[in-house]
Amino acid sequence: MRILHTSDWHIGRTFHGHSTLDALRGVLDALTDRVRELGVDVVIVAGDVFDSATPAAACYTLLSDSLRAIADAGATVVVTSGNHDSAARLGFQAGLLRDGIHVLTDPDAVGTPLTLTDDHGPVHIYGIPYLEPALLRHRDDGWAGVRTQAEVLGHAMDRIRGDLAARGGRSVAIAHSFAAGVEPTPQLERDIQQGGLDIVPVSTFDGVDYMALGHIHGRQRVSDHVRYAGAPLHYSFGEGDKPRGAWIVDLDAAGLSAVEWVDLPIPRRLVTLRGAFADILSDEAYAEHREAWVCVEYTDDLPEPDPLRRLQERFPFCARVAHTPAAAREEARTTYVERVRAARTDRELVEAFLVHVREGEGASDREDALLEDVLEQRVRAEALA
Repeated sequence: MRILHTSDWHIGRTFHGHSTLDALRGVLDALTDRVRELGVDVVIVAGDVFDSATPAAACYTLLSDSLRAIADAGATVVVTSGNHDSAARLGFQAGLLRDGIHVLTDPDAVGTPLTLTDDHGPVHIYGIPYLEPALLRHRDDGWAGVRTQAEVLGHAMDRIRGDLAARGGRSVAIAHSFAAGVEPTPQLERDIQQGGLDIVPVSTFDGVDYMALGHIHGRQRVSDHVRYAGAPLHYSFGEGDKPRGAWIVDLDAAGLSAVEWVDLPIPRRLVTLRGAFADILSDEAYAEHREAWVCVEYTDDLPEPDPLRRLQERFPFCARVAHTPAAAREEARTTYVERVRAARTDRELVEAFLVHVREGEGASDREDALLEDVLEQRVRAEALA
């Protein structure tokens, strides 16, 4: 049996204010082509299908179109919910889809597999939707008392191992979690990273032939049988160096036989440019990035006026700009308010203001001469008044 493992579609997420729906549709069309070309039997989507618990209507349209296209390409589709999804809304979507598309969001069904068959017999696919401990701990069934993601996933996998022991055969499980030993994308997958209690030990996932994980946006191999596929699009500049694609997982009669990576297209590259502002605006070395999503970190001592508009004249898809001086300023020992209160002359007051708004940089020699001239004219004007 051949399985394609994908995750974290985040339908509806914006990129610095820009819609990603069209770009994502193109990538999912390419994923469908891979399903057809590679003879994929099952496509697994391991959570965070939507970016929001209340997605817009166009997001539902994209999901329905994509899942039906994958099914038309010959694959059974299995979808679980992630921490960004509303399990109830995603589960409702299941009733509107046709046979061959399975959306697994019910905690009571954890441990009950979707069983498919190939020439070697049954393959049991167990879906674990994202489960919030606070919503489970007060139940009077086996979930009672759970307080962390590790405990939730531990109990879910115990159910799966128990069911599998009775059934026998090959198995695949799906979860949306933060496994120990993986590298997150800073400030992106923070939702279920609330300290060490939410980290799930890798040993939790023992007992199945393949564990398809979602939540981390970059491709990662935790072990031979435990992997993250990452997101199909780049959703932040911090992901710009991470490949986009999916895992192709092959099961033979004995279990896991091979796992290979298949690339998906990147609609628009992401690049971070760092250097002097004037160089980035004019140097031909940067011309190749005109059609990329661009983040600029300019290293000048002083901030530039209206930098984003000026950069977008050269890089139409410049989405972010940050002033990051090359030389770190020594942290001020006094606050701006204290410096203003200590100023004894107008000249000292202006200097305190300039230091505050210009990253510690006071007046230049030329500016100092202009200030002296202006302040002298003010004194003479007040004397004549």
